[in-house]
Amino acid sequence: MEVKRRAVKNLVTKLSSVSEQIRTEAICELRLISKNDSDSRPLIADAGAVPYLSESLYSSNKLSQENATATLHNLSISNKDLLMSTRGLLDALSHALRNPSSPFVAQCAAATIFSLLTVESYRSIIGHKRDILFGLIDIIKNPNSDSRTVKDALKALWGIALYPLNRAQIIELGALPPLFSLLCNDGRVGILEDVTAVIAQIAGCEESWEAFRKISGVGVLVDLLDSSTGSSSRTRENAVAALLNLVQCGGEETVNSIRGIVLGAVDGIIEVAENGTDKGRSKAMALLKIVDASSCMFQEEQMDYLSNHSL
Repeated sequence: MEVKRRAVKNLVTKLSSVSEQIRTEAICELRLISKNDSDSRPLIADAGAVPYLSESLYSSNKLSQENATATLHNLSISNKDLLMSTRGLLDALSHALRNPSSPFVAQCAAATIFSLLTVESYRSIIGHKRDILFGLIDIIKNPNSDSRTVKDALKALWGIALYPLNRAQIIELGALPPLFSLLCNDGRVGILEDVTAVIAQIAGCEESWEAFRKISGVGVLVDLLDSSTGSSSRTRENAVAALLNLVQCGGEETVNSIRGIVLGAVDGIIEVAENGTDKGRSKAMALLKIVDASSCMFQEEQMDYLSNHSL
């Protein structure tokens, strides 16, 4: 371990070199070490590499920026507190999101942010960084963003939305239209599940109903519950969760406004209530109760019973 420590210390010392080539070579080596040797990650962080790596996110050198963001992502796996305590780290990550030298840089920056968001106490801090939110939203807006970058951006938005007070700001910054655009137009594997997970979280605030109404979001969610759309079970459960959050946060006015539309998807909600995960079943039953659809389910069950026991 001491040999590793000395080797890491030597590389970190090179990060302060006046030579860009020496700095870049050191960053590349640190990336490989942090990727292949998990025991070296705390050694790299403790040796003082994080401030230098953060500074490198502003570099115009593609190789330097790519390897610095990848190294920070590797370090975030086991050194979240040290990263978050580093002055300017979040600003550097937001810069990498919005000014990436390659798609890989944006993807690593988003993945690092998501990694940090696994700590509950950091969600409010990161959610207050509007530039981070803008950067993540820009990624999902861009039709040229690759699948992996989009998925990491969605995961980061989901992590930010887990903190209730962040949800209104996400709506205010215009996240819903591009999210629903992805939902309607993107057929890439796994994207729909992640998009609906984010939408379900954002729906859980008072401001959500008006924003959903403007883009006919309820109708889109209801369509996902139609078996003919071929939506995955996770996507259907997320749609149910989004509708439930909408009516719970929007109150009686929202319930009255969407009851008719939601009742059109009662078969899909019942399917989730009967065959979903424990959490999915619970949310589906709660939604049925709120929109007074439980009576429809009961009547259907009665008709099935009568038809199966007719003379």
